[in-house]
Amino acid sequence: MNESEIAVELRGVTKRFGGRAAVDDVDVRIGAGKIYGLIGPNGSGKTTTMRLILRVYRPDEGEVVVLGENRGDIADRRVGYLPEERGLYRRMRVDAVLQYFAKLKGVDDARGTIDHYLERLDATDWKRKRIDQLSKGMAQRIQFIVALVGNPKLVILDEPFSGLDPVNAQRLRELVSELPGRGTTVIFSTHDMSVAQSMCDSVMMIYNGKKVLDGSIDEIQNRYATPRLRIRWSDRDGVPVGQLPADMLAELPGVV
Repeated sequence: MNESEIAVELRGVTKRFGGRAAVDDVDVRIGAGKIYGLIGPNGSGKTTTMRLILRVYRPDEGEVVVLGENRGDIADRRVGYLPEERGLYRRMRVDAVLQYFAKLKGVDDARGTIDHYLERLDATDWKRKRIDQLSKGMAQRIQFIVALVGNPKLVILDEPFSGLDPVNAQRLRELVSELPGRGTTVIFSTHDMSVAQSMCDSVMMIYNGKKVLDGSIDEIQNRYATPRLRIRWSDRDGVPVGQLPADMLAELPGVV
């Protein structure tokens, strides 16, 4: 990819807290207009990586380039964000809070965009309700609209489908999948590899702050295509160690 095709680049980025590296010497390039997944267990460094991209944190080492610029700790209006810690002004009405966040992003009149997303998420009837009158799932859908209401060039979503019922999770997935068609780059984190596989152009797996896997879905599948099954057994179920029938093992290609 040439520079014009890169939305986000991390160059040797390290971020430490209390002497521990939450992100450890990570290099990654994220293509513009693509959906990029960050996968890994809790505490692996996914959220810290996102906050580095958002300029919430500054790297202790390395460089973070977002939409062609490295501006240290200056927030970028072109970026939309859905945090893992959901939070809205609970005593404001839905329409007012969405207009407020749109203005923060430089959009003075976002009524058309707001109505579009409320309709897509089956939330039009909530428009004049206060946030504290909504269920957790309803509020999460409004928070998702907040991330999109400024028509961002880059959207960062931290566990966007967590806690949603299957119908509403599918609604959000459909909206996310449409964003690259408008030229928007999407970065989202997930624990669910099947979600990443079905939605992402590329993924990075991060573990203990280190990048352990990075590439397109096709590249990763080709690299690790050989099916492999590991079996460990004991005699606790009455099958002595080393005495599984040979014909049973013959039916299990890739057993090691």
